[in-house]
Amino acid sequence: MSSTIAFRYRLRVRYGECDAQKVVFNVRYGDYVDLAVCEFVRAVGLSDLMVHGPLDYQLVQQTIEWKAPAGFDQVLELSVTARHLGNTSFTLWVEVRLAGQEPLVATAETVYVLMDAVSLGKTAIPDRVREALQAGAAGIVVDHADSSPR
Repeated sequence: MSSTIAFRYRLRVRYGECDAQKVVFNVRYGDYVDLAVCEFVRAVGLSDLMVHGPLDYQLVQQTIEWKAPAGFDQVLELSVTARHLGNTSFTLWVEVRLAGQEPLVATAETVYVLMDAVSLGKTAIPDRVREALQAGAAGIVVDHADSSPR
């Protein structure tokens, strides 16, 4: 799915997120994906259920593939889409690019399991959650990089 029609989250790379080679340290991409997914959950209207409500989601597997470097003060744009919805699990696909550019910096495929927020036991994905994840939040951009034109 193209990043132009998916939900997009923008952030600016901070100095402390870079390694000795002056590029984003590999472990930071997991942080970036987590931030983008949290904003995606808000954008699809599920924060009342999955952040502040009776449900929670837990990461069970994440695969990140790096394609190109990103460095200090660059703005990254992460696009998020639902790739698979199972009975209790769902998979989100994230593409990371330098904002405004097409080449990929990284991709991440993350499998989550839906949990009861109190018992922490697995729970089936309710229809409302399934429909919201499938619909996504096409065209919505959350910009924490303040990357608007000046």
